[in-house]
Amino acid sequence: MNSKKSLFFVLLAVTLATLLVASCAPPAGAPAPAEEAQAHPIPRPLKNSGVPPVKRPDEGGRPAGPTTRPNTYHGRPTHTHPDTPVKMVEDLVAKGVDAIGVVPNDAQSMEPVFDKAKDKGIIVLTHESPDQVGNDYDLELIDNVKFGQHHWDKLVEFMGDSGEFAVYVGSLTVPLHNLWADEGLKYAAEKYPNLKLVTERIPCGEDQELSRQKMVELLKAYPDLKGMVGFGSLGPPGAAQALEEKELCEQVAIVGTVLPDHAAPYLKNGCMDWGILWDPKDAGYGMVWLAKHMLDGGQVSAGIEIPGLGAAELDGTILKFDAMIDITAETVDSFGF
Repeated sequence: MNSKKSLFFVLLAVTLATLLVASCAPPAGAPAPAEEAQAHPIPRPLKNSGVPPVKRPDEGGRPAGPTTRPNTYHGRPTHTHPDTPVKMVEDLVAKGVDAIGVVPNDAQSMEPVFDKAKDKGIIVLTHESPDQVGNDYDLELIDNVKFGQHHWDKLVEFMGDSGEFAVYVGSLTVPLHNLWADEGLKYAAEKYPNLKLVTERIPCGEDQELSRQKMVELLKAYPDLKGMVGFGSLGPPGAAQALEEKELCEQVAIVGTVLPDHAAPYLKNGCMDWGILWDPKDAGYGMVWLAKHMLDGGQVSAGIEIPGLGAAELDGTILKFDAMIDITAETVDSFGF
């Protein structure tokens, strides 16, 4: 591989698990991949700078020595408008980079610029965007159907199998948040028919203060509310904060995608019941590894193994792994992010 070329990973989403990605350090226990001694720069823009998950992938990249793995670099948009990542990717296409990785906040808006990248022979990888058009591959650390369903199983465990509940998402354009909500609601309609969704899904899951405010409004409008499923790292903590302030932690069950550091106080005081996620460091490493594998001429086929992540199930252009984790009051302090 020409050492003057570069990989550019643009992880621009503000979705949760969004957390993501462009880490060059392998997951714990994974062997360092054997690579040429010449360093290959990998500029590594992250998502919106106001979103907490940006730190985890950075931590994963720091231990990567230049003689064993590509160097990595950061860049990040300063706000969440869909035009921002599009313009950043357009700039990268113009510069002629080798690979671009994106966690789309608005999958459809990325399609035209992905087409431009593909026309120039640039590898396009995504994460948290299984229905993406125009990419080469999408890497998922979870089974998205099971992930959505698991949230409702945990919700029912804590609120019971009947009663009123609400759903938060990061925004109405975040691909996976809405897929998880779709799958979970479909599953609940069949398995838990006595659950009642009180209103349309609420886009506030990446802003803790807005999430708190929306829970206050929900409690006022629906005094019999018994549960909330939140997709977006700051949605469940914001809702739990409102319950704490209103002294209603025993009334409403909260489960959702969270970062351990932000969920810890609310899991421990009982205002949040259960967190579900995966480690964004693994997603970052996986995307970088896959891009370099492809640039080095490697094939992508069913059973391809990424060190530390195991063998992937290949579903069309989607590489699926099984790395979902549960985050509880008992385990929350054991995670490093």
